[in-house]
Amino acid sequence: MEIIKHNNDYKLWFANLKQTISQAQIKAASRVNYELLDLYWNLGVLIVEKQKTTQWGDKLLETLSDDLTKEFPDIKGFSKINLFYIKKWYLFYNQTDIIIPQLVEQFPEKLKSQKNENTLAFLVKQIPWGHNREIITKCKDLNQAVFYVIKTIQNSWSRAVLLHQIELNLFDRQGKAINNFDISLPKPHSDLAKQMLKDPYCFDFIEQQEPFHERQLQKALTDNLIKLLLELGNGFAFLGKEYHLEIEKNDYYIDLLFYHTQLHCYVVVELKTVKFEPEFAGKLNFYLAAVDTILKTDIDKPSIGLLICKEKNNVLVEFALRNVKAPIGVSEYQLTKIIPDNFKDALPTIEDIEKELNFE
Repeated sequence: MEIIKHNNDYKLWFANLKQTISQAQIKAASRVNYELLDLYWNLGVLIVEKQKTTQWGDKLLETLSDDLTKEFPDIKGFSKINLFYIKKWYLFYNQTDIIIPQLVEQFPEKLKSQKNENTLAFLVKQIPWGHNREIITKCKDLNQAVFYVIKTIQNSWSRAVLLHQIELNLFDRQGKAINNFDISLPKPHSDLAKQMLKDPYCFDFIEQQEPFHERQLQKALTDNLIKLLLELGNGFAFLGKEYHLEIEKNDYYIDLLFYHTQLHCYVVVELKTVKFEPEFAGKLNFYLAAVDTILKTDIDKPSIGLLICKEKNNVLVEFALRNVKAPIGVSEYQLTKIIPDNFKDALPTIEDIEKELNFE
């Protein structure tokens, strides 16, 4: 047996077998989740219809919870509060009869298996119930909720990551960076590239007092690389910081260099801890030309530049990018608001607050 375990052919075969089993487990879990949410959806339908034709109100939820729990003690999810959320979930996605066309475009394979089911209903059943509860609780409208449903499906977000993105207001930041992609990239590549960018970028994981220099910001970001990649979004592969390029015996260093696995292009990121100046776009344009000449291959799309500044004037940015042929986007960044040490002493302690409110 030990001889087989150390055989390279067996190791490779077993690795492939393990991957096959893992994929089957994921599919099985996904199917179980879908069946559970399908049950919840149908429960929502029945509850809403019954409440419309009776005067029972919320007493129906209390009675139904008690009876279902007694009848099916092994099935969780029949508490009164959960039945309340099931009803709320069903009503939330039935605010409109409009089918959002982007859903069909983004999930053609999933929707092939859809029969006569409502498109939104089909997609919200693809994510766990805990995710659904968070989305309908924290999102203001249907468009915002659908955005987070799609992102969860696309990126396989955990609930913690989903909550983090909602708290950082990704919906209002995604695709908002000023750029020249419409004139520098062909469609649909330009549209996909726009959605890659955010404005502002939230570097809330950096606990550092300002002011600081680009080199310090660069180090702080790469020291927290996993969190940086999460903020940048799905598809970014990190290639290096201060990435060296030699041009005509001169040395140049790109702040951060990435490859985007979905857009199939290099992404050059330049960091500025000051407000945007037009000459920044010229330098980034130079770096993009160099990367396209030195690194880009025939199978790669044109490289994209991202300039992240402390602040920017949108009119100045638009003028600076108007005649630039290379695709460039410009965004701001935000850091965690840290209370200065000399101000902390002026804040009341918990004990002071309790004393003031007579909690003692």
